[in-house]
Amino acid sequence: MSRHPDPDTVRAALALAVRAPSVHNTQPWLWRVGDTTVHLYADDSRRLPYTDPDSRELVVSCGAALHHLRVALRAFGWEPVVHRFPNPAEPRHLASVELRPGSVDEAAVRAARAIAQRRSDRRRFTSWEVPSAQVSAIAAAGAEASGVQVREVDADGEHARLLRAFVDAATAHRGDPAYSAELARWSGHHADPQGVPARNAVASSDPTVRPFGDPRLPEAVVRDTDEEARMLLVCTAADDLNAWLGAGEAAGAVLLEATVRGLATCVLSEPLEITGVRSRIRHDLLGDFGYPQLIIRMGWAATSAVPVPATPRLPLHDVVRPLEPAISSGES
Repeated sequence: MSRHPDPDTVRAALALAVRAPSVHNTQPWLWRVGDTTVHLYADDSRRLPYTDPDSRELVVSCGAALHHLRVALRAFGWEPVVHRFPNPAEPRHLASVELRPGSVDEAAVRAARAIAQRRSDRRRFTSWEVPSAQVSAIAAAGAEASGVQVREVDADGEHARLLRAFVDAATAHRGDPAYSAELARWSGHHADPQGVPARNAVASSDPTVRPFGDPRLPEAVVRDTDEEARMLLVCTAADDLNAWLGAGEAAGAVLLEATVRGLATCVLSEPLEITGVRSRIRHDLLGDFGYPQLIIRMGWAATSAVPVPATPRLPLHDVVRPLEPAISSGES
């Protein structure tokens, strides 16, 4: 076996990595590829200044892509060794990934297949129950990241308080013209490789559904009156760059495990974008211990619903570059 993967293998792994979800499908990552390493950078040019002023969701999005890269490499028989924030002087350099020979990981193969199958499904789910054992297994998939916890939102009081937070955040956003203009720029398009396209957005009265522009995806026809969606809260012990990156990695693992099990999912973040609402969620659901970073809604999609189209992605050549000589010291 070669000591280093060939360029086509690295390219195939990166093609899966960039299928990760990102806030408004901004795809805020930049990859630099060396002989034995792949480096992940945050692309500040894709930051959403009104939705995500502190770049928290940008880093969380990059964490999901880092997770998907690790999965893809293991599926191809390579072992990624990740060094997070390898250069303290460059906080946008999120990770350096060493590529070492390994063996094909069958669990990673299943997860890699799920990368291509996963969609953000914003439609109503059915009332079919998601067994607690499945929910626990899915939440546990995100527990590998240090300092990250994935917990289910209690179906009684917690769920109602979280829905109230969605309503309050949406109300605050509706009163912010700059946010509304930013949302319009990043949604409702028909032939753009970035942003949330019209064909993936749905018009809904559900408070968890963000009002993306020109929604064209038909709402699922669900005859049950009560939806059985489960909500998972991804939270961290700290609230810094490392915690945000880890939260994204945990979310990537949760989404793929749910997809492997046949569940539909959608990543939600709007209540966490308003400082006061996020603080209230931290108090009401976490008892002021830990910090909420992401919400994942999951359930069984209606079998009669049309498939959700794949969200477009930027061409690889737009987000993958060679490693610059100035930062390649130590490369062999």
